[in-house]
Amino acid sequence: MKVILNQDVKHLGEEGDVKVVANGYARNYLLPRELAVPYNEATVLMFEARKAEIEARKEQKRKDSASLKDKLQAEALTIVMPAGTNGKLYGAVTSQTVMELLQKQGYDIERKRIEIPGAAIKSTGKYNVTVRLYEANTAELTVVVKSQEQAAKEAEEKAAEPKAEAAEPAKAE
Repeated sequence: MKVILNQDVKHLGEEGDVKVVANGYARNYLLPRELAVPYNEATVLMFEARKAEIEARKEQKRKDSASLKDKLQAEALTIVMPAGTNGKLYGAVTSQTVMELLQKQGYDIERKRIEIPGAAIKSTGKYNVTVRLYEANTAELTVVVKSQEQAAKEAEEKAAEPKAEAAEPAKAE
């Protein structure tokens, strides 16, 4: 059955695309959810009238994903988790964990769009996580996983540094 998509449908196409799908898929899924309309003269004319509006929306999505890609690739997430002495985590860092951390920083990205190599991170270290944006556009996000002990040591070192720097100028005077 030939249909015109009313909105973006994952693994099928974008709004305004003409697709040939199985009759049952169209009748039982696409049409009842108003994701598509049957292909006929009336619907073709309707979509021709909306073509400029649809293209403008697609172009805006492309621009938004390009700017989001730049922001994400400049970002480095640090996750502190409980871990054993050998660096193995007691839990795991999943796409849900990364999504929640991104939401705290103001990014609205669905969990399904975050791809972690091996489905989950189970030890400390530095990892590259792929975030699927719009169309074939993806961003590489750097995720650093640290144990709570490592994070505490680094915090102590940072706290000790300013005191040492403040003491040096006082001696010079």
